[in-house]
Amino acid sequence: MKVNVDGEEMDVLAVWREGGVVKMVDQRKLPHSFEIIDLSDHRETAWAIKVMVTRGAGSIGCAAGFGMAQAALEAADLPEEEFTAYLNDAAGTIRKTRPTAANLFKAVDRCLKAADWGKVPVKVENVVKEAELILKDDIKATEEIAKAGAKLIKDGFKVLTHCNAGALAYIGLGTALAPIRRAHSEGKNVFVWVDETRPRGQGARITAWELEQEGIPYALIADNAAGYYMQRGEVDLVIVGADRIAANGDTANKIGTYEKAVVAFENKIPFWVAAPGMTIDLQTESGDDIEIEERDPEEVTRMWGLNDEGEATTISVAAEGTSARNPAFDVTPAKFIDGFITEHGLIERPFTEAFYWLYGQPGLPPGFKYAGT
Repeated sequence: MKVNVDGEEMDVLAVWREGGVVKMVDQRKLPHSFEIIDLSDHRETAWAIKVMVTRGAGSIGCAAGFGMAQAALEAADLPEEEFTAYLNDAAGTIRKTRPTAANLFKAVDRCLKAADWGKVPVKVENVVKEAELILKDDIKATEEIAKAGAKLIKDGFKVLTHCNAGALAYIGLGTALAPIRRAHSEGKNVFVWVDETRPRGQGARITAWELEQEGIPYALIADNAAGYYMQRGEVDLVIVGADRIAANGDTANKIGTYEKAVVAFENKIPFWVAAPGMTIDLQTESGDDIEIEERDPEEVTRMWGLNDEGEATTISVAAEGTSARNPAFDVTPAKFIDGFITEHGLIERPFTEAFYWLYGQPGLPPGFKYAGT
């Protein structure tokens, strides 16, 4: 994505690799400062995923792949058995960082599979190439999602989104923001309602910042205001991203997504999920089987930002000792989802058959309805 930093236009990715170093935009510092950090080994990269230096299903998937590439490079001089043990250990470290997003686990598995054959130098080369391929696949997928999803957006539409599913969350054009970007570039008059997305404020801090960078009209709203605007007829379409999609279409996304889906359903507003095949988990039968990450309660009781002097600081918003819970995601049942915007086009019901046809078992299933591109 193109960003303007202190008057200088830069073209950057959320995550990329230069040799044995992984580079990331530090999303914890946005929107008040734009910083890129260097991670010198797979353990540092795993740490960065865990503390959310980078976040979003696609970005942490790419980061996981690059972490595996780092591990392969680190072990390049080891005998084959020791190389394999080192790579498996690194895979375990990376898998433990964040439990919900499917992309992370698929990226690790793809890199491990790439190391299945050849002598150690070949294994190293294969893992590094696979990590780069994951990045390229994601970029291409977001371009196709943009094309397919833009067809849902009519001139004059007001679109609501939740959390950040833009270029910093899914490398390329993003997922939920990709159709909006495409519609805007086609000259459509599109306006975006941006949920703040408490407790970490990814909407307020990142989505609003991305839209501002590209000159796309938007308004930041409190999470609790989304229903108000839906009820007033000021939302034409809801598009969200996803962290894991079960085989039946149940979708895990940032906490608060389920509420938006239910209110959209009540107000007869189309609710679409934008995500590529890397986020669809055919091994998970339904949303009941998705592990939901629970994060530090301090993310709820404290907030980070700039004070009146322009200094970065953290403040308490609750009394000391306040008990809090902090699930990072919730699951939206498939019955509230109108369809999925994927790299293969728009997927409508029946979701399970469509997913298996596109991403699993070959052959067109009976009753399959595919809206295409």
